[in-house]
Amino acid sequence: MRNKRFGWIRSWLKPLLIFTLVFSLVLGQAGDAMAAMRGGGRIGGGSFRAPSRTYAPSRPYTSPRGGVYPGGGFGFPFLIPLFGFGGGFGGLFTLLIFFSIANFLVRSLRSGGSSDEVGGYSTPSVTISKLQVGLLADARSLQADLNRLAQTADTGSSAGLAKVLQETTLAISRHPEYWVYGGSSGNKSRLEMAEAEFNRLALTERSKFSGETLSNVNNQIQQAPIDVSTSDEQAALAQAPGEYIVVTLVVASQGALQLPKIDSSEDLRKALTTLGAVSSDRLLALEVLWSPQIEGDTLSAEEVVAEYPDLRLV
Repeated sequence: MRNKRFGWIRSWLKPLLIFTLVFSLVLGQAGDAMAAMRGGGRIGGGSFRAPSRTYAPSRPYTSPRGGVYPGGGFGFPFLIPLFGFGGGFGGLFTLLIFFSIANFLVRSLRSGGSSDEVGGYSTPSVTISKLQVGLLADARSLQADLNRLAQTADTGSSAGLAKVLQETTLAISRHPEYWVYGGSSGNKSRLEMAEAEFNRLALTERSKFSGETLSNVNNQIQQAPIDVSTSDEQAALAQAPGEYIVVTLVVASQGALQLPKIDSSEDLRKALTTLGAVSSDRLLALEVLWSPQIEGDTLSAEEVVAEYPDLRLV
């Protein structure tokens, strides 16, 4: 009786082990396929070198009596005539006081605008902007456009980066019928702190890729070999509904740049136009990231929600 019981257990144990092995292999292959789908593309470059700064001290004021007073603006020398130490209230001194006050106000407005005073020098402020767009997988021509741009773009010059920014925003703008998600952010920073903030945002987005299968950074083009054995499976997955492509732009530009909060397709269109209009003399650095990079690959709805939680429906 006992031997029959052990025989019955052995007869069920063997099929169970086989089923477990097959199930593990299937899950492993699915994980590999998912990892292959997570590859991304990258186009970028730029520099945060500070522009040449010059310091021009104000011309000294020469008194009619021969005294020279350093500096300028609204200062003590112009107040002397008001208190009876020579001269009167009208005439030349009144005019000088007026110009001194005007000069002080102009300099105050400039220092409170797009630059900061550091050690007596004027340093430009920098805006770090991020724009993300999630599109339906039907916008597959966008992948082809970005791949072609990565292989031909000049990312070693400001003019070339400005062209990449314009072409990318234009390529996204051509597919409004496929826009599903959008998100934007912006942070104004001093020049010496802007590079760290830019790198932080770029690295956060790049870490979402399993690998960069195509990149063009500072005119260094690298492309990973494509595994053609999974091409049929990727093509089949791309036909499934609810699959997406996500494009991210990280832009560092001099001066103020205000992107609208993305709540609608019109907001997204304005944000694309605003970024695309950044001129080469204001553009410091650029990162264009898109996933998946391989044509035919897509992201699932679950991946988009997990990796891009800040995106909003448009």
